[in-house]
Amino acid sequence: MKITLLGTGTSSGVPVLGCDCEVCRSKDPRDNRLRCAAMIETERTRILIDAGPDIRQQLLRVPFRKLDGVLITHIHYDHVGGIDDLRGFCVYGDINIYGDEITTETLPHTMPYCFPKDAEKLYPGAPKLKLHTIVPHHSYQIGDVGFMPIRVMHDQLPILGYRFGKFAYITDMKSMSDEEYAYLDGVETLVINALRFDKPHHSHQLVDDAIRVARRIGAKQTYLTHVTHQIGLHDAANAQLPAGFCFAYDGLELEIDEE
Repeated sequence: MKITLLGTGTSSGVPVLGCDCEVCRSKDPRDNRLRCAAMIETERTRILIDAGPDIRQQLLRVPFRKLDGVLITHIHYDHVGGIDDLRGFCVYGDINIYGDEITTETLPHTMPYCFPKDAEKLYPGAPKLKLHTIVPHHSYQIGDVGFMPIRVMHDQLPILGYRFGKFAYITDMKSMSDEEYAYLDGVETLVINALRFDKPHHSHQLVDDAIRVARRIGAKQTYLTHVTHQIGLHDAANAQLPAGFCFAYDGLELEIDEE
């Protein structure tokens, strides 16, 4: 199974509009971060995690083929703002979107022209979307890819992380209940959010928080995502991390054992 991190930045992206810091001026492509999204692929199945406002640009960088499903972590704009741009994939049929009850109830209000009460009155050219409500701790299957939603908290908003066998993807997390760790037992490769090194945030964890969570899970290798420009230049920031941890970057590809 191949994981491609299409975007590893915060809601502002990097470079940040109006910022002249050394990170935002950097020519190192690892310092340029689009909004968070990831692709899960096998030979038969392709799953997208989140579709933020940069998704068109992100998907132009990978081969065009059918999307078998789109997993949404939560309803915030930087994770769903590009769903309309998936319309090109409707050449393969309706697009199946999976999210928790908050997401599937809210998305039609966010994009009402895509979800008319009368399906025959769909706005011409709008993507044909099918919503599926999923719940934490249940096992699901899309093609030959099995996954389990995990419940984490984004400040006071319950959101979803996703486990795929020995791999887990969690973003925008601030906290997670003690009971949740049992559902992540055996995860060896983890992608998890780490906003910056210092200055606490009300809804995102910092690097030390992510390290503590990853060690409790027992992951052998952890990649930090949803990173702000305040993290510093990529190489210098990586040098501050302990063994088994590194900052992810846009376009990073991981090969994961599916068992």
